[in-house]
Amino acid sequence: MYLLKLLLIPITIIQLNMSVNNLNSIYDIKINDITGEPIELSDFKDKYLLFVNVASKCGFTDQYKDLQELHEKYKSDLVVVGLPCNQFNNQEPGNEQEISQFCKINYGVTFLLTEKIEVKGDNQHYLYKWLTDKNLNGVKNSTVRWNFQKYLVDPSGKLINYWYSITNPLSEKIIKHIQ
Repeated sequence: MYLLKLLLIPITIIQLNMSVNNLNSIYDIKINDITGEPIELSDFKDKYLLFVNVASKCGFTDQYKDLQELHEKYKSDLVVVGLPCNQFNNQEPGNEQEISQFCKINYGVTFLLTEKIEVKGDNQHYLYKWLTDKNLNGVKNSTVRWNFQKYLVDPSGKLINYWYSITNPLSEKIIKHIQ
């Protein structure tokens, strides 16, 4: 009996490790779209995911145009996800309906927009905890410094890298991973 218990301990440890790793999968994170409907990130397995915290009244707001172009050009391999956030100088003050209208009218946005979230601080959305914490994403730590910071995740759900606002969405730094 003692030998049987010793043999079962490694199996239990392996099962616990698998459970913890599954909790860290980006595909298990819950978030809603801009209309309040749940988004299943697991629907995007086998595609790259580009997460960008966006704002309507920012010096980088024109990047919506380039994000839309990126979405159209690579939509078979890439899902662009805009995440409205009002944490940087109150540059996204509108509600979800106002944000959605602004994006469609001014930039023709058809890529996925989420509910308004927080990307840092005590109320940081779990998606951004995962994106910014090496213990969760397995790659690197980061801090969201401003609007339009970009995080690219590969088709297997692994973080590739992140880029600050000054990096254009159509930059070779990003596109080289998708092509």
